[in-house]
Amino acid sequence: MAQLTAGGRATRVVATIVGVVLLLAGTLWGYDDKFPFGPFSMYAGVNGPNEPAPDTRVEGTDRTGRTIVLNERNAGVRRAEIEGQEGAYVADPARLARIADGYQGLNPGAAPLDEVALIVRLHEIHNSSATGRWHDDVRAVWRRAS
Repeated sequence: MAQLTAGGRATRVVATIVGVVLLLAGTLWGYDDKFPFGPFSMYAGVNGPNEPAPDTRVEGTDRTGRTIVLNERNAGVRRAEIEGQEGAYVADPARLARIADGYQGLNPGAAPLDEVALIVRLHEIHNSSATGRWHDDVRAVWRRAS
């Protein structure tokens, strides 16, 4: 085995110190876009033992009345993107039309969507255990103009 030179050891120590300083600075002042040197805040919080667990989804209703869960495969949008921008969709439901457009682009033969809804299913939790009960909270709805 070859021995590390003094310069090699110094380089490793400096690289380690720089990495630790970047991680610490990112943790204190960073935000998700700076990951891995910023916090990955989507996992930073925890619900209380009796608070509902949210499960976000986007549903589209086509002209035939069929309801489709919209996701990355069929509409080109990931759930994390929806969750991260939920406030913007609630403030401006017309933004959901872009998801309908994405669905149509990925499914050209499918019936067009007349409605897209952002829905959060709140699963009831009691003493940190699921109760099996839930309710849906419709946060935003876009409807195609007639």
